[in-house]
Amino acid sequence: MMFPLNPTIRRDDCLTDDEFYAFCQANPTLRIEREADGQIIFEMPTNTKTGLKNADLIAEVVFWNRKTKLGLVADSSAAFTLPDTSVRAPDVSWISHERWNALSDLDQDKFAKVCPDFVIELFFDTDEKYTLPKKMEKYLQNGVRLGWTIDPFTQQTTIYRPDSESEVVSFADVLTGEDILPGFALRLRDLL
Repeated sequence: MMFPLNPTIRRDDCLTDDEFYAFCQANPTLRIEREADGQIIFEMPTNTKTGLKNADLIAEVVFWNRKTKLGLVADSSAAFTLPDTSVRAPDVSWISHERWNALSDLDQDKFAKVCPDFVIELFFDTDEKYTLPKKMEKYLQNGVRLGWTIDPFTQQTTIYRPDSESEVVSFADVLTGEDILPGFALRLRDLL
């Protein structure tokens, strides 16, 4: 089934999971996410500077994961179907082997039906200060155990944990993976 980009899709049209996946595959140059209510969100690609910063963040998580072998790392090209049926593609995500291996092959396919344990969202413009905190709250409601929104404009990171208030720290502070990514440490001042 092919779904070319069609500006006539109405807000009240809801695509099934398979239709949404086919729509995304038919439009591979677009960054597309879906809200729990079925609303499709088109996100513009990041600018080059943000893409370079994001690659550094992914590399740090990948290097840690190669040493510990505790899970799997994905970039923003990997989307997940969260328990509330929204489909999200975090800039960086990590999922434990335990949670990944608990999924059936069918649930691992397409947009895996699981919420990552850890996510990073990197601001690429100042307007994201309005959207990323809401997005992170949705991640927490769906099972994320630790999340960071990184704001290179203010040189601050907001740390999100379930059942607690968010915490804002400076790029000079060391971020840790806490008990989710044990032994992971990162000082953004040294990286970004």
